[in-house]
Amino acid sequence: MKASVTNADFPRTPLFLKIVFFLFVALTFFFLGNHFSDGSHQLIFFSATAATSATVTISPNFNQFFNVSALIDPLPTPTQTPEPPPAPELRDAIKRFGILNDNGTMSDDFEVGHFDDDDDGDGVTEERGNDTASAPKKLAVAKFAMCPRSMSELIPCLDNADAIRRLKSTERGEKLERHCPEEGKRFNCLIPPPKGYRSPIPWPRSRDEVWYSNVPHSRLVEDKGGQNWISRGKDKFRFPGGGTQFIHGADQYLDHISEMVPDIKFGQNIRVALDVGCGVASFGAYLLSRNVITMSVAPKDVHENQIQFALERGVPAMIAAFATRRLLYPSQGFDLIHCSRCRINWTRDDGILLLEVNRMLRAGGYFVWAAQPVYKHEEVLEEQWEEMLNLTTRLCWKFVKKDGYVAIWQKPTDNSCYLNREAGTQPPLCDQSDDPDNVWYVNLKACISQLPEDGYGANVARWPARLHTPPERLQSIKFDAFISRKELFKAESKYWDEIIASYVRALHWKKMKLRNVMDMRAGFGGFAAALIDQNLDSWVMNVVPVSGSNTLPVIYDRGLIGVMHDWCEPFDTYPRTYDFLHAANLLSVEKKRCNVSSIMLEMDRILRPGGRAYIRDTLGIMDELVEIGKAIGWQMTLRDTAEGPHASYRVLVCDKRLLRG
Repeated sequence: MKASVTNADFPRTPLFLKIVFFLFVALTFFFLGNHFSDGSHQLIFFSATAATSATVTISPNFNQFFNVSALIDPLPTPTQTPEPPPAPELRDAIKRFGILNDNGTMSDDFEVGHFDDDDDGDGVTEERGNDTASAPKKLAVAKFAMCPRSMSELIPCLDNADAIRRLKSTERGEKLERHCPEEGKRFNCLIPPPKGYRSPIPWPRSRDEVWYSNVPHSRLVEDKGGQNWISRGKDKFRFPGGGTQFIHGADQYLDHISEMVPDIKFGQNIRVALDVGCGVASFGAYLLSRNVITMSVAPKDVHENQIQFALERGVPAMIAAFATRRLLYPSQGFDLIHCSRCRINWTRDDGILLLEVNRMLRAGGYFVWAAQPVYKHEEVLEEQWEEMLNLTTRLCWKFVKKDGYVAIWQKPTDNSCYLNREAGTQPPLCDQSDDPDNVWYVNLKACISQLPEDGYGANVARWPARLHTPPERLQSIKFDAFISRKELFKAESKYWDEIIASYVRALHWKKMKLRNVMDMRAGFGGFAAALIDQNLDSWVMNVVPVSGSNTLPVIYDRGLIGVMHDWCEPFDTYPRTYDFLHAANLLSVEKKRCNVSSIMLEMDRILRPGGRAYIRDTLGIMDELVEIGKAIGWQMTLRDTAEGPHASYRVLVCDKRLLRG
């Protein structure tokens, strides 16, 4: 017979021990849960009552700022071994973010928000607490060294002496075109400024004077001093506003053109111009006050640093040469093309260079030629004038007027004249399969680019209405679109309008020295249009990468300027020529094609000391960009986008300091 359990024996029974163990485990989990729930960083989440209240609990780190330099570990020395990254957390499994709609379901259809007006732009809205646990191992990038002072004006694709020496011919200007160095022979250092470099004189003063130490070259003064182009004082170059054919000033010259052809209404019918052989770009500089934006182009030739002077002045300009390839601008891009003693033989090779002008000139646009054959009565020059008249007639250009030293022609508005020419007339029409907007490393063609039968490109609204009018050529852009192209155009404009308004308000953009601006992936030009709407005293070089859809015709139809480019190669400009670079969704795309550090070194080359770059891209590439930026020597802040702290994008704000070798 079993003995009964007494009260004294009960604490030693198995049942009692089980109860005590259960209570101990429960208390342990309670205290652990309480400890880790207080003060730890929490992700955004949706409460169980969200279906009725549609409330969202916000991370406690929202709108806080962190020092990016403090968050990034220094590069390990050769004797150190980097610590392995922490194990990824469950957060990486989240594939989609959104907000709750009125029905309590998640949606990613929401309006773009704004920056907090109290944000002073000095901090970093970076990783939220345990976000670093899921970050990949940081890329170690060695600090870039300073290049030799002899490279202070390097333009990699135009200064490639080895490639130029290997050219089979140079008689047509081949040496003035792009010849980029091979992958292993590109510069891998920081381009130094010239000795005595100073912060550029701000616009509008810079139109009339720049520091000598920033562009220390006097050859133009020696060659063109008597033609009112440029003069030199003690420490400055001054620009009186003259040119070879308008020594009395660009304003008087522009008035003369307007009086010759009343339909040339600068700032209305004429909004986008091309100045060929621009000198120091006084023609384009003075057109700015008449609401005309001019792409001023000149080759890198014996007239040293013309384009560098133009950009130092704050005038839109780019190095380009009429030689053997198409220029990197779209068909029907320019309302007016101007050549004043531009040293180009337009009639050579049966007019192949003037045919390139014809391709770029808008239907109904004007060609203005100021040169000796127009007004001098010498036998050789008179023969050149007759050749020009004969060629323009075969191109179906209408000779409008000649007055003094200026002659003006107008391009037809349709193909009827081309189709009614006598059989065998030269030059012929281009084949229907030829794409006149295909320009990247495309040879010149000795044929007339036909105008679209639907009239696309010929009918653009007057300025300023054309800036926000969806152009007809939207329909010809080749890309997959699931909604109307006009809706995409309007959506992009709205997107950038809201973002730029936030930048102006929260980051004090109107206090920044924004003059020469480049949008490195321009789309339809919404970023540039938003700057105009905000009355920022700047101009934008809209770059359309070859890796995406060719939207360049739309940009020109809006009354903006731009260029086609491949960011796996250097850009055709001098060092230190842009105040601000904007790269949205660019580097994560180009990373699949080329080295990101090469692109960022190129950005540093063309960015002025004191300039700034905004890189708007995905979280997945930000760590790499920050490491490269540190190696370059940029000061950086990492910010949330307007979509909020849990969007998949960030904005890396990079400031370039003046580094001296």
